[in-house]
Amino acid sequence: MSGDNTHSLDGVGVWGGGVTGGLIAGIAMGLVLHFGGNQIELLGGLATDPGTAVGVGWTIHLMLSIAFGLLFAAISSRAAVQQLVDDFSDYVVMGLAFGSVLGLFAGGVLFPLAMERADVAALPVPFLPISGTTGELVSALVFGLGHLVYGLVLGAVFATVNGITPRGVRDFAAIR
Repeated sequence: MSGDNTHSLDGVGVWGGGVTGGLIAGIAMGLVLHFGGNQIELLGGLATDPGTAVGVGWTIHLMLSIAFGLLFAAISSRAAVQQLVDDFSDYVVMGLAFGSVLGLFAGGVLFPLAMERADVAALPVPFLPISGTTGELVSALVFGLGHLVYGLVLGAVFATVNGITPRGVRDFAAIR
């Protein structure tokens, strides 16, 4: 990160990268949460009856993913941040950091508040076949992995939408 940027961001790339990156990253994260222990049901289970929890969970999850993708776009397009970001890998690292902070905030603040608001003392949907402390540990690991996947994909898609590619790609493809 030398501070000598060879790229520039425009409004279409920033906001298009935020929406596209948020949506694609949300799908990737959602697949990890869904197949990693049916955790996608948590969002839907807090909002409605368990029969529709998966569909509602996906809808809420993707809407939040796009909103957080736009937040990432707003942060990463700031002049102070742009002075630190030079290439594709910097955006991926920034995405990983963003996903980590987002996971800590969601797991430590948002979910407990949502559960309290819904008058739920425990998770409303049995989402892991493992009980006890082991189930909670696996759940936390899947939740954390999901947020890391979100950040990685978000950073990569955002950079790509803005014409910033991994090293070596320019040698094999004609890129602006």
